[in-house]
Amino acid sequence: MGSLSRPGSWSYNPDIDSKYQANLLSHSYSGDVYSRGHMIPNGARNGIRGMQVQTFYVTNSVPQRQNKFNGSIWNSMEQAIQAEASDEEIYVVTGVAFEKVGETRAISYVSPKDDSSQNCAIPNYFYTVVLKVKYSGSAVSSASTVGFWFEHKDYDGNDYAQYAVSVDKIEEWTGFDLFVNLPDNVEVTSETNASWDAFVRF
Repeated sequence: MGSLSRPGSWSYNPDIDSKYQANLLSHSYSGDVYSRGHMIPNGARNGIRGMQVQTFYVTNSVPQRQNKFNGSIWNSMEQAIQAEASDEEIYVVTGVAFEKVGETRAISYVSPKDDSSQNCAIPNYFYTVVLKVKYSGSAVSSASTVGFWFEHKDYDGNDYAQYAVSVDKIEEWTGFDLFVNLPDNVEVTSETNASWDAFVRF
């Protein structure tokens, strides 16, 4: 993290053929409800220009409600995580879901302003999980995790902490096994925490 100015534009991911990427270089999505929501935020990579530019690849974005989600409660959560990472190492995983395991949800689509022929799926959920570890020598001796799970909708206010849940719960909803490189005994105990305050105190 640092204080580099935001890049002036978005770009295609050079490792993927542009025909498979949404045309979001100059504008966001039609209708002005959804923005190019970063998965890895600019603020988490703005200390090294090469890494910062990667956060402005269109492959690092998804349609995200702007005014009362991306620009409010989600942004507040991101800033809190970045503040916590300012003086210690934190591991962060961010993703989206279209339905929980065992659930059936309709999927809606939105097109880029510059290409009405493309349809981009709108996530029904957003989540982030974070991890801190403590060491005994070079071995992990203990850890703390917490997750945030949001239905993709407008929120009044920025109280992200009330949407904290355990990593165990997010694994149940997504079907993913997160933080698998932790020692088994540490992973089992650390992934039950559902309190942001407890995570900060760790």
